[in-house]
Amino acid sequence: MNRIKKVLEQKGIKQTWLADKLGKSFNTVNSYVQNRQQPRLEVLNEIAKILDVDIKELIVSNKLD
Repeated sequence: MNRIKKVLEQKGIKQTWLADKLGKSFNTVNSYVQNRQQPRLEVLNEIAKILDVDIKELIVSNKLD
């Protein structure tokens, strides 16, 4: 499961801003955020750089279930 939505919320960043920075459509980014589509590893790495987080934060939950 990706955690892009949670990181965006924590940082107060809109999906439209991320889409612009990635050079992707809002619909594509929204698909990533809603887990309808998984970004390629290269794209996930780019998202992590843009959001200034470790890529692990986007794919691993910090909570203990």
